[in-house]
Amino acid sequence: MAGLTYDSGALIAAGRNDRRLWDIHYRALERGVLPTVPTVALTQVWRGGPQPLLARLMGRCQIEPLGAVAARQAGVALARSGTQDVPDAVVVVSALERQDAVVTTDRTDIEHIARSLGSRLNIIDV
Repeated sequence: MAGLTYDSGALIAAGRNDRRLWDIHYRALERGVLPTVPTVALTQVWRGGPQPLLARLMGRCQIEPLGAVAARQAGVALARSGTQDVPDAVVVVSALERQDAVVTTDRTDIEHIARSLGSRLNIIDV
C-alpha cells in the first residue's frame, strides 16, 4: 500500500484541528502507514512557541530531510513547471519517489508540478 506525504497545507490543517486531516492521519496509522513530512514543509509552518496539535502530528510522522539528490530533482521540477514554490516541488518529488499520495490544500499546484515531470499523483484534499 502506498504511503502518505503531507504538504504545508496539511500541517496547517492539523494545527487548526481540521477533523478531515486528523481522520486521514489516524486511519493511516491504523493501517500501519507512518506519513512522511519533508523538512521544508515543516519549516514553512513551524513558528515556535506552543503548537501542540502540530507537535502531536509530527510525533507520529516520518520527517524526511532534504538531501542533495532530492534538492536537484526539486530544482528540475521548478524549472519544468515554471513555478517557484520550493516546498511544493520537494513534496512532489518526495511523494513520487515513494509513490505516496499527497495530502494537501493545494491540489492545483501539486498536480501541475507532477505533470511537468510527466507523472501523476494520488491527491487527498483537506
